[in-house]
Amino acid sequence: MTAAGSNEQTTREREATVSLSPDQPLVSSDDHMDIHVLPPQLWQERLPRRLRERGPKVVETDEGPFWELDGRRVSPSGRKESGYIRAEQHGFRPGNPQTRLEDMDRDGVYAQIVYSPTTTQLRIEEPELRTACLRAYNDWAAEFNAADPNRLVLLADLPAHDPSVARNELLRVAALGHRGAILHQFQAPEPVFEETWHPFWDAAQETALPISIHLGPGAHSLRPQLGSWRMPAFVAIVPMQLDEVLAGMIFSGILEQRPGVKFILAEGGLGWVPYVVERLDHEHHKYYEQTKDVRLDMLPSEIFARQVYVTYEDEKLGVELIPRIGTENVMWASDYPHGDSTWPHSRRAIADSPLAALGQDVLRRIVCENAAGIYGIDLKRAK
Repeated sequence: MTAAGSNEQTTREREATVSLSPDQPLVSSDDHMDIHVLPPQLWQERLPRRLRERGPKVVETDEGPFWELDGRRVSPSGRKESGYIRAEQHGFRPGNPQTRLEDMDRDGVYAQIVYSPTTTQLRIEEPELRTACLRAYNDWAAEFNAADPNRLVLLADLPAHDPSVARNELLRVAALGHRGAILHQFQAPEPVFEETWHPFWDAAQETALPISIHLGPGAHSLRPQLGSWRMPAFVAIVPMQLDEVLAGMIFSGILEQRPGVKFILAEGGLGWVPYVVERLDHEHHKYYEQTKDVRLDMLPSEIFARQVYVTYEDEKLGVELIPRIGTENVMWASDYPHGDSTWPHSRRAIADSPLAALGQDVLRRIVCENAAGIYGIDLKRAK
């Protein structure tokens, strides 16, 4: 038998012995709390009284209830925006902890790490109002998590328009009991790896809260446009826009100097990661002697292995590359309740993916143990 034939046989034998057992808990590392599922009175009940008129509110229109901000229509309330991948209409179910847990049970998912829509969908420009809205949301999110703290990890959303405000809110949400926070890099006045952000990263080290950067804007020339070729073109490449923040966070020394910071690239996928990390090492060697400001003592790949985590959804090539990325650095996600989510067939999607070929230990890490360790989820309670 040829070497290639032997390798194929080994892979088939491994796949035959590896399966997703019914009692294997799943922890989805990147799900969502979109604005249309939020309680309609969330901000009107929680904002300071003087800001409520300008804050987000649901108003009745001829087309049904809509979220409105400063007179600007933002999103439907209780239903999806038309034109996107629709899948199921969940209504308000994802915004209610009990019905969300029911949907998780239907999908066979034990726990979810949940990303918020507050700054990305609302686009609040005025700093005071943005900060107040995020504080109100983070307070509500802490109450939402309290319905089942071991299964619901709705992340705090930080105001990125000012590094000092972001730092203060990070310290506040840590005291509230949040177990992770989102930083929207493209809404920051300057990149999050510049010196003005150092006090924030000091606070991240102090609190030990994982900090997530989710995919978002960042493309130079492509813009999403419904009904146009521009939409699939943009969506195809947007995960790779996280390459700059990864390079900046590593080469700036922020991560190396703060070994306790856990840095998560959410919904960026996997396929591009090994190439970029390899290239970081390559350029580190080429430019080391010329670098006068920050010289790394570790290789970029070593920093990545120690502190950086990436999430993915339904991917094939990237899964095959997990051994190159690091089995402790990758987390699976269902993307509930988005239209391209694997819900309610996540277990089938995992079973049908190339993940089984990597072995039972790797499968457990990717679909469960890595995220549980990062966010403090007690897997013994999942039995």
